[in-house]
Amino acid sequence: MKTSFKEATTTDIDAAAALLQEGELVAFPTETVYGLGGDATVSDSVKKIYEAKGRPSDNPLIVHVAERTQLDAFVTDVSDEAQLLMDAFWPGPLTILLPVKEGALAPEVTAGLSTVAVRIPSHPVALAILKAADLPIAAPSANTSGKPSPTKASHVKEDLAGRIACIIDGGTTGVGVESTVLDCSGSQPVILRPGGVTKEALENVVGPVLTDVALKQTTAAPKAPGMKYTHYAPVAPAYLVDGTTDYFQACIRLFQLEGEVVGVLATTETLADLDADVKVSCGTQSDLASIAAELYDGLRTFNHHEEVTVILAETYAEAGIGQAIMNRLEKAAGHRYLRATDR
Repeated sequence: MKTSFKEATTTDIDAAAALLQEGELVAFPTETVYGLGGDATVSDSVKKIYEAKGRPSDNPLIVHVAERTQLDAFVTDVSDEAQLLMDAFWPGPLTILLPVKEGALAPEVTAGLSTVAVRIPSHPVALAILKAADLPIAAPSANTSGKPSPTKASHVKEDLAGRIACIIDGGTTGVGVESTVLDCSGSQPVILRPGGVTKEALENVVGPVLTDVALKQTTAAPKAPGMKYTHYAPVAPAYLVDGTTDYFQACIRLFQLEGEVVGVLATTETLADLDADVKVSCGTQSDLASIAAELYDGLRTFNHHEEVTVILAETYAEAGIGQAIMNRLEKAAGHRYLRATDR
C-alpha cells in the first residue's frame, strides 16, 4: 500500500477521515505524539495497527474521540471523579480508564481487559479528523513498536512508510511525551503511565492520586500502554547516568577506553561540561517541558549516527513532568543505571 505524506489541509483531513471509515490506517498529529489511527469498532482495522507496528497483542490501545457524548456508546459508567478530570483536562493529554461496554469495541482494543483507555486530544488536526470520521479511533503512537515515539511526521515516515494508508503532517507536536493514563475504574484514581498532565495537577482537581507500582516492573500484564515492554529505545544500548558531571565524564571515558563510541543525551548546560563522541541536546535544565518536547527527537537522532555504540543519558528529578521524562528514559534504557553511589 502506498503511503502519502501530506500537509494538514481541509481536503486531506476529509480524505483521512474517509480512509478511517473504510478501515484503513492513518497517522495524524496529536498534542503529545503522532498517533496511528484505526476504527476501534472493527477488529480487522485494529489488527492492522498491531501488524503495522509489530506491537504485542496483549498491549491495550487508547481510544480517541472528538466529543464526550461518544463515550455513551462504549463506556458503562463515568465516575464523579472522572467527570471532574474531563472538565479540567479534556481536550488534552489525559487518558482515563473507564469500564467498557461488552461488545461495543473490537476486543483487540482492550486486550481482554474490562476497561478501555479513552481521551479527547487537543491538537486541532486530530480533532478535525476525529470529527470528520465520527468514529472512536484506536490510536497508539505511530512508530515501530519499541522505538522512540514520533513527534514529527518524518519520524512516522521513517518507521511506517509503505505499511499504512496515509500520514497527515501537522508539524512538530507540542508536549512531546504521551498522555498521562489514569485508572478511574476503582475507588481511587491510579496513574498507570505518567505523561502530559502531572500528578500534582491531577491532585489539584480530585485530591490524592496513587501511582501504580507496576511502573517499575516489567512482568505484570499491562493495564495501559507503555507499562510492560521496553519502549522508546534507540538502536544503540542506553544507560542513565545518576551522578555529578565529573562522574558523567568518568563514565564516558571508561566506555571509550573499552572501545565504545559514546553518544550523550543531555541538557545544553550539561553538554557544555562534557566531552563525548556525539552530543545531542534535549532541552534546558531551567525548563523540563522543553526536555519532554525534545526527548524522542533526541533519542532518534542517535539512530542516524551509526558509529555510536552506546548512549549515556542525563537523569532528572521525578517531580512534575520529570516523572514522565524519567519513565520514558527508564524504558528506553531498559532500567540500566550508572550510579556514582554504586562505585
